[in-house]
Amino acid sequence: MKNSKKLSLDGLMRLFIYVALITLAVSIIVPVAWVFLASIKQNKEFYESPWALPEGIHLANFAEAFQEAQMGEYLLNSVLVTAMALIILLVVALPAAYVLSRFEFRGNRFINGMVKAGLFINVSYIAVPIFLMLLDWDTGLRTIVGSEFLLNNRFMLALIYASTALPFTIYLLSSYFKTLPSDFEEAAGIDGAGYYRTMFSVMFPMAAPSIVIVILFNFLLFWNEYILALTLMPAEHQTLPVGLLNLMAAERSAVNYGPMYAGMVIVMLPTLILYILVQKRLTQGMTVGGVKG
Repeated sequence: MKNSKKLSLDGLMRLFIYVALITLAVSIIVPVAWVFLASIKQNKEFYESPWALPEGIHLANFAEAFQEAQMGEYLLNSVLVTAMALIILLVVALPAAYVLSRFEFRGNRFINGMVKAGLFINVSYIAVPIFLMLLDWDTGLRTIVGSEFLLNNRFMLALIYASTALPFTIYLLSSYFKTLPSDFEEAAGIDGAGYYRTMFSVMFPMAAPSIVIVILFNFLLFWNEYILALTLMPAEHQTLPVGLLNLMAAERSAVNYGPMYAGMVIVMLPTLILYILVQKRLTQGMTVGGVKG
């Protein structure tokens, strides 16, 4: 009797999990699929039956989004800013996380505490202070060299992106490095490897699943970031989220929905492609940890 009751409870729990997962999948897939289908519709189809399948493939929406709304320029800016931000972030965060998690030295606890404190800083709260600081520095540079440098600068935006993502990235990587056994470091030391070679040749490859998670998470963060991009790039070199908002405002006022949804697809597509490419490594990173020796 107890076994049958336990089996029935397990079956109900399994059914609940399946229903919840299917509901979650449908709630994600249906809106994304609808945006993709809407991006290839002609404008008249939205008035006739917005939920019907497209009558054909109307790729002119993408051409209009790229040419008239300059989505191609926005896309290039987003690619450059995101790539530079990821490179800066990994160059700084990987060695910092390794040292903070594997070595004991004076000030280690203080630095770790400051990193954890940075987790509670919301980027939207510091956007205006960062803008005012860069504006003051630009004013000083204008009096010295006669030109501005810090605002409307893609490298500066990438640097600020990387800086704001450092606390979470160092915290995540440190947590992973702490789970790795010290046997590998000891073996590398016996073979004559120094600290740098051990870090680059042994520890970083072992932390590859965690690094993939960091890259994917921060790519999504940088690619979709809007507040800093709008605040620090008021004139040119604006990124895709800002360009998409401009496109949506222009096409909505013109009652032209096809290019608006085409712009949404342009923003979403790189994220979907990257997720498909790293899906296996992402799953490994979330389920596989180091084996403690």
